[in-house]
Amino acid sequence: MNGRVFDGERLRDDVHVAIEGETIQALLPADETPPAGAERCNLEGRLLAPGFIDLQVNGGGGHLFNEAPSVETIQAIMTSHRRHGTTGLLVTLISDRREVMQAALNAARQALEQRLPGLLGLHLEGPYLNPARKGIHPAAAIRPPEPDALALLTGLGDVGVTLVTLAPECVPEGFIRSLVERGVQVAAGHTDADLATLQRALDEGLHGFTHLFNAMSPLGSREPGTVGTALADTASWCSVIVDGHHVHPASLRIALAAKPRGRLLLVTDAMPSAGSDQDRFTLFGEMIERRNGRLVNSAGTLAGADLTMERAVANTHQMLGVPLEEALRMASRYPAECLGLGWQLGWIRPGYRADLVLLDEALRVCMTWVGGHPEVA
Repeated sequence: MNGRVFDGERLRDDVHVAIEGETIQALLPADETPPAGAERCNLEGRLLAPGFIDLQVNGGGGHLFNEAPSVETIQAIMTSHRRHGTTGLLVTLISDRREVMQAALNAARQALEQRLPGLLGLHLEGPYLNPARKGIHPAAAIRPPEPDALALLTGLGDVGVTLVTLAPECVPEGFIRSLVERGVQVAAGHTDADLATLQRALDEGLHGFTHLFNAMSPLGSREPGTVGTALADTASWCSVIVDGHHVHPASLRIALAAKPRGRLLLVTDAMPSAGSDQDRFTLFGEMIERRNGRLVNSAGTLAGADLTMERAVANTHQMLGVPLEEALRMASRYPAECLGLGWQLGWIRPGYRADLVLLDEALRVCMTWVGGHPEVA
């Protein structure tokens, strides 16, 4: 009570939000007295919005999932990002050895079966990528799909969402369709694919494009490449890293103008430094340093991002000039819909899960709720 509410579509000053257990029970008129005995939370004029959802979280708070793929690491990463408004995420493993992939799948499954609050699933970014667009991914880990790759990638089953980022030109014809038929969401990334290859992938069920503009073939005058294909396709989803380093603001504005409303969403691609004072960490034996907000190796290659969703929303609104309501949708409602979870997340509506974030005037996170349980940031 006593605050603004962004319900997923518009800002409102005329409602209270009533929560019972893990669920939003009702939106009550602001002048209606809450039920007797109800615990009240005075928002003190601040903004209540659906909690942020991040599809690409490699690490945070000093922890890296690749380094220690365990339930404890997932918990530590999620705790760090929750302080910055993320109430749901896909823990992300970048290209690695087969045994590390299996350990990551086992850890994610165990955490999901334990109903670890806020964990929505697993994002496997690689290893079936194009070496020419590998970015910071280790070349030694990038490979074609193994004979049993389908069994590996579907190992999470239906306990959570599995998102796989791959290069369509580096997998056999029909591979994407087989994954999609088994319930896996597939995105193109770290790819040099041309229009024809990507069109075949879209026909097979390709869901979207991972960190648009980065590590993919660019838009050209006679070959649209991955960037042009992604922008021209109206049905696919595109994630973007809005940190002021990965993509120029002008390019992001072009993407906002080109894609239909609701098909562009925010991700952090966060590394261990996010949400911590850690200025350096090791990735596959290579030192990564934070320099003026960028995470780079000794050659200057970007190595993920030093970014939280709190900052991504603020950058989208302040740096790109996107209306606040749309910036909030890009961090909550659109990611929920992309994951097929728009029926329970991304809105403040009766029957939806009470995953919420409270923001002050500077868009700093003050408090979060995950499944109705509050925590001060």
